[in-house]
Amino acid sequence: MVGKKSGKALLREEGLERTDNNMDLTTWPQVNMINQKNYYTEYLKRDDQILPLRLQQEERRNRMTASAKDRDRALAQAKPNDLSPPDEMDIDDDAGLDEMGGGSGDQDASGTKVIVIHPGSQNLRVGLASDPLPKTVPMVIARKWKHNEWEEDGGEPRPKRIKLDDGSTPAPEKMFGQEFATLYNSMCADLKIHMRANKRRVLPNSKELVLNYNSRIVPEEIPEHNDPERIDWTEIPKNPRDAPDYFTGTEAQRIPDESNPRYKLFWPLQRGWYNEHEYNNKMRLYEDISTIIEEAIKTQLNLPKKKEWAQYGCVFVIPDLYERQYVVQILEMLMRDFGFGRVCFIQESLAATFGAGFTQACIVDVGAQKTSICCVEEGMCVENSRVNLKFGGADVTEAFMKMMLFDHFPYADINLRRRYDFLLAEKLKMDVCTLDESSITVQLHDCHLRAPSQNTRKYQFKTYDETLLAPRGFYQPAIFDHSDKLKGRRKLIARSEDLYDGSPNDPVSSAQSAIIQLISPQQRADGPEYSAKGETNGSFAASTPLRQFPNSFSRINDPEFPNSAMGSPAPEGDGTPGPAADGTLSGTPNVLAVSIRDDVLPVIALDEAIMISVTHGARGDEKKMRDFCGGIMVLGGGSMPSTPFLSFLEQRLKERKPSHAKDILVGPPPRDLDPQVVIWKGASIFGKLRGTNDSWIGRLEYDRLGARLLAYKCMWSW
Repeated sequence: MVGKKSGKALLREEGLERTDNNMDLTTWPQVNMINQKNYYTEYLKRDDQILPLRLQQEERRNRMTASAKDRDRALAQAKPNDLSPPDEMDIDDDAGLDEMGGGSGDQDASGTKVIVIHPGSQNLRVGLASDPLPKTVPMVIARKWKHNEWEEDGGEPRPKRIKLDDGSTPAPEKMFGQEFATLYNSMCADLKIHMRANKRRVLPNSKELVLNYNSRIVPEEIPEHNDPERIDWTEIPKNPRDAPDYFTGTEAQRIPDESNPRYKLFWPLQRGWYNEHEYNNKMRLYEDISTIIEEAIKTQLNLPKKKEWAQYGCVFVIPDLYERQYVVQILEMLMRDFGFGRVCFIQESLAATFGAGFTQACIVDVGAQKTSICCVEEGMCVENSRVNLKFGGADVTEAFMKMMLFDHFPYADINLRRRYDFLLAEKLKMDVCTLDESSITVQLHDCHLRAPSQNTRKYQFKTYDETLLAPRGFYQPAIFDHSDKLKGRRKLIARSEDLYDGSPNDPVSSAQSAIIQLISPQQRADGPEYSAKGETNGSFAASTPLRQFPNSFSRINDPEFPNSAMGSPAPEGDGTPGPAADGTLSGTPNVLAVSIRDDVLPVIALDEAIMISVTHGARGDEKKMRDFCGGIMVLGGGSMPSTPFLSFLEQRLKERKPSHAKDILVGPPPRDLDPQVVIWKGASIFGKLRGTNDSWIGRLEYDRLGARLLAYKCMWSW
């Protein structure tokens, strides 16, 4: 009887016996599968795992250790009778200093080592945080060029005139086209009706008096040596090769137009955006911004050596509705090019509340080329209330000159592209324009035209209602020229996009979206309609998210994903979108397409924009609505003589919102502060506060993380 063979014997007979040495096929470590039902990670869930927060903790710890050692040393060296009672130590007192050791606490408190920079479309304000007022320089640079700015484009003047077939200029009444003439005449007629309704005296032949007088005026020449206010023009070397490559600030504006070599003025920031229209290279655009700020710091703050700038911090003011590319580029410029020890950013409206000492307000900043509106509550800008309109004081200047030329202004060749003409027009606007109806009579004025290498010319002229109708363009912006404001947009610098899904991630606001939908014909036809009260289709628009991500709500109506009929209610009053009864998101209007936001110029009446901003900022809360309406503060140099502008704006708001007429109050900054420097003053106060250390960006952490730091350092949602 044959016994049963073992398995190994059978394998040996069949030739399947294993003959290796039981070693693995590879030495590469094999990772077991993760148990999907039970796993946990602590990655980026603790503060000590995030570099900016870890550096702050280490700095506090080092400060506490140094303070304790100093205390022990003082106790050891002092006599028993000289000992003072121990002070309670606050670990946050000196936490604001950077890790580079940039100054003592006393220097930070006084602001002598903090530079505050507030750039604008027309002016740059820069100064130390310890200065009572900033230094103001024009935000312009003049570079060598083939032609100056008014010789380009065939010498086309500004305001643009219509030319006949034979090349001549038509009569002043037809100089700017039928559309402008119709709108201007209708504004004159409406003003006359309004003045008569208010029992104000209106002369029947006021316009004829102005036209007849201005058409026969001949200028009076004054020799330059007899002019006490003559301008010192910038001197150019006789040899063109010795001429500097560029001038900045006031020197650039005072270069003679006929200089040899020619210089062209470049304004790198226009209407709150990069001025891409006049540049062909974005690196030159960045370089011009850097050069203007650098020269201002060297000349105005007496800091000629850049190696000393590492001991200084910098507070930089950015718009409320900023563009990410702009902030990232400015941060790189301040850290890499200027070499500051630390940098922080603050938004304009928040800085204005710091300067005025308000905790809750609606800030209206009327600048040279843009007007921004934002509600501020408890030290934070209400994101959905931010509005940015693309008109300002410069548009009033151009409209005023068009109206004056329409009424036979004696200096008919005025061209705002010429430097001396631009300065003359700005001075005339500030001296003559007003919103006070009681001063609207036929008045006689004079102006002095000072051009390089020419005698001073004195012009006398009369005005009537032009001085009031031009600033009323804030409430009828159709009188402004908007034809060139979108030229070159996105020509050099693309919009910021999300790294993962490629969607645009620049901040948006539901108030801004409502304004664009009001003025966009395509949106009025295809999308939900917004009213001036901030409502859409009869329901209040609570919030607009920054961008819409795929989420579970998108599958509510999908039959493959059944949902529960009972959903958790959304928190009240915080703008959180919640599912409605029909399964759709309630309270979340459609986010405008990016192409619509970039192609539509946000221009609307100022009073209507303010009410839209306040309504979206209050989010249906009646108490907040009253608080914002009662705290409207007007800033900026574009608002001209402050008191008539404020009273007229308050009257318009009360007429637009009668239900809150008793709550609406429009006022200037307190303590007789200059409206043009309130934002800079607030930023300087912010730079001196020790409790703002969390927003400072140091050199070490920037070298390691770069612009990603902004997600942790900004005081708002980056």
